[in-house]
Amino acid sequence: MSTVREVAVAQFVGIVGASNVVDDPAEVAAYAIDGKTPAAVVRPGSSEEVVAAVKLAASEKLAIIPTGARTKLAMGLPPAQYDLALDMSRLDKVLAYDPGDLTLGVEPGMPLSKLAAILAEHGQFLPLAAPYAERSTVGGTIASGVDGPLRQLYGTARDFVLGIEFVTGEGIPAKGGGRVVKNVAGYDLHKLMIGAMGTLGVITRINFRTFPLPASSLAFVVSFETAERALDLRRRVAQSPLRPMALEILSPGAAELFSSDAAKRIANGTIPANLFPASHWAFTADFAGDERVLERCERELRERAGESGTASFAVLDDAQRIGVFDRKREFIPMALDSSPGTVIMKVSLLPSQMQYFCAQAAKIANANALPWAAMARGLGIIYVALLPERRDEDWRNRIVLAAEQISAATVNLGGNASIPWCPSEWNSSLKNRTLRREDFAQMKKLKGVFDPQGILAPGRLLGGL
Repeated sequence: MSTVREVAVAQFVGIVGASNVVDDPAEVAAYAIDGKTPAAVVRPGSSEEVVAAVKLAASEKLAIIPTGARTKLAMGLPPAQYDLALDMSRLDKVLAYDPGDLTLGVEPGMPLSKLAAILAEHGQFLPLAAPYAERSTVGGTIASGVDGPLRQLYGTARDFVLGIEFVTGEGIPAKGGGRVVKNVAGYDLHKLMIGAMGTLGVITRINFRTFPLPASSLAFVVSFETAERALDLRRRVAQSPLRPMALEILSPGAAELFSSDAAKRIANGTIPANLFPASHWAFTADFAGDERVLERCERELRERAGESGTASFAVLDDAQRIGVFDRKREFIPMALDSSPGTVIMKVSLLPSQMQYFCAQAAKIANANALPWAAMARGLGIIYVALLPERRDEDWRNRIVLAAEQISAATVNLGGNASIPWCPSEWNSSLKNRTLRREDFAQMKKLKGVFDPQGILAPGRLLGGL
């Protein structure tokens, strides 16, 4: 830390200005990750300043972690070294926008909420319905790789990010992809930046394909006595002409979470107290289209819900629709806020295996006397929140056992399980946090190409990359 302050701070001031280098301990503490605090915060205001700052950090062998609104610093592993926080929030401009061509170029520090307002003026939007939507920046959302409810229809960022410009660990400006939809030149290097958590490069520009805002939409909550019946409706919808924008299956614990104090603090809108019946699983879906399309969606969904054995069927008004959608988007922040030691598991498997997984997860959580909640996206992504009442050794032991059993059940079903969020002191106990994938050697080689000295967010990716 003393090395950073004595040798490099003055040089960083020369790059970004005195007001944009912070080493006051009280301010720097806001950038801490799992108990590790940087010696200083550097706030570049242009891509050229990012290049110069990274070059200087590389020459001094200082580890840097790019940050934005800092909503997702708790994801991933603790950094192996953390000397500087590179705060990208000053890079918050729209660099290019052609509404007629549905293309957009934006700096990483642009808040999602601000960008949504700009696009809405032209009747367009980006389907980045990610957690912490009111505070998150575009760059942090892309770098963390988190998804949202709109994944059902629009896919993930990999499907509508056209290109990314970034700075390597040697301070070299680079780019992948392009700025237009029809670009086919080069390799898809930009996709490596999505979900890399800043370990391969510092993002300085992101180019998107935008989408027209739906003229109108309609949402439904269909409750069932069992997960099997709720997932049967998912299967029937998947096999039908219906194309929902969002489709999630909620466990009884998730439904309870939606009405919790945490939901009131974090999510927008309100929902009726009886919208999610106690001890029931819920199927939720959002559709877009004109009046005739929405009428058909409701008619066909009601028919299929009846075939699956529904207990109740609710059509949401606008306020209820917003309230439910926001809660689905903010499931992770609500879960983290509702327990002193929340552990979030992310499971990926074939949709056809979701029924078996949900049955196994419920059995495991109940056998370990663990409060839990699950939200399953229609395409096979399931978030399981384990919600201990305390952050002590007894609850940790139960969490560790349940996480290992859930991971084993996932592997047996041909899927993959990871733990993006957990209390920092439980990192070493949870094997999935440090488990290295079969392709870790290739990942390490790739890291060496983009960041030879290992100064970019070292150790942050699962596996300790």
